[in-house]
Amino acid sequence: MEQHRAVVVGAGIGGLTAAIALRARGWDVTVLERAAGLTPVGAGIGLAPNALRALDVIGLGDPVRALAAWQGDGGMRRPDGRWLARTDAGAAAERFGGPLVLLHRSTLVDLLRAALPATAVRTGTAAALADPGSADRPARVATPGGTHEAELVVAADGIRSAIRGALFPVHPGPRYTGYTTWRVVVPAPAEPFAPHETWGPGRLWGSQPLKDGRVYAYAMAAAPAGAHAPDGEKAELLRLFGDWHHPVPAILAATDEAAVLRHDVHHLIDPLPAFHQGRTALLGDAAHAMQPTLGQGGNQAVEDAIVLAHHTGRGGPVPTALAAYSADRLPRTGALVRKAARTGRLALLSARPAVALRNTAVTAVSRLGPGLVLRGFDGIADWRPPAGPVPPRVS
Repeated sequence: MEQHRAVVVGAGIGGLTAAIALRARGWDVTVLERAAGLTPVGAGIGLAPNALRALDVIGLGDPVRALAAWQGDGGMRRPDGRWLARTDAGAAAERFGGPLVLLHRSTLVDLLRAALPATAVRTGTAAALADPGSADRPARVATPGGTHEAELVVAADGIRSAIRGALFPVHPGPRYTGYTTWRVVVPAPAEPFAPHETWGPGRLWGSQPLKDGRVYAYAMAAAPAGAHAPDGEKAELLRLFGDWHHPVPAILAATDEAAVLRHDVHHLIDPLPAFHQGRTALLGDAAHAMQPTLGQGGNQAVEDAIVLAHHTGRGGPVPTALAAYSADRLPRTGALVRKAARTGRLALLSARPAVALRNTAVTAVSRLGPGLVLRGFDGIADWRPPAGPVPPRVS
């Protein structure tokens, strides 16, 4: 116990950020990842100013800001191309103190991985919680190669978290939202376009530029759980979105069937009683999986990591620190899970009278000024971490 040791289970964005932040606070950290390598499943991720300020704490905010590609106009559209609401990148940055950065998940994982020693991350290592620990005993994590004892275990093992199930066995776990998503990354079309999210009856589409000249596109629609198109997901996207405005048809034409990612959307709409037990803490999707409609899932995992390191790096008992972490994060993330669910219901309305009413309301609000549209992210994108930057620990 004198070694001040932490084990992080899961080498996704939240787990790697937690490892960096904990090392900066003096912890000896080992990251255990089930997958054979750090090749994240996914396409793009949007990091809002709240997550960028969290990354500032570990010295990675500015390298990510340098990857910002959104300049000028953007906003929400109808399938025929008519704008429902316009938003300016400069106005958003001014309101929230920084840009929104769209980047490929692998780019972010590479940046985070490079900030850790080569020996800190062990891939191909399945891990199970053997004991969450308590005030008078360490936590224990079992792997095929042996058991790890630690003062702190961080469960960043995703929406199907086995560690969450071990800590809270009676919790119902993630529920299907009724929606599925598709994601692709393709070369940018020849004809320019403004970044946008388009809302149609029962479905939505987003096209966002990346710094490297490619486009990250995502789609969402109501569907039965586990459904797949018999003739391929590209064919399904063409049926749902093929007649929508530019650049949607051009993006679909450039899409390789094998590169289309489809995933049903689940969320933890039933809140957990806490994000910790004993010496074990939950982080990211393991704690508060939410719909992607606010673009905050990864952002909240980054926030979690920085807040967790803040509380556990102050020298007090770990169980007490984790209680403070739960108290900090439960209200904020719970509110965002609920807000993302409400936004999903609004964005994917299917009844035409309801869609017409929604579009009229969004357009009316937009005409009063872009600030009113951005106001929906007040209290989200303007979040600030609880402590200033910490000097990086020398390996």
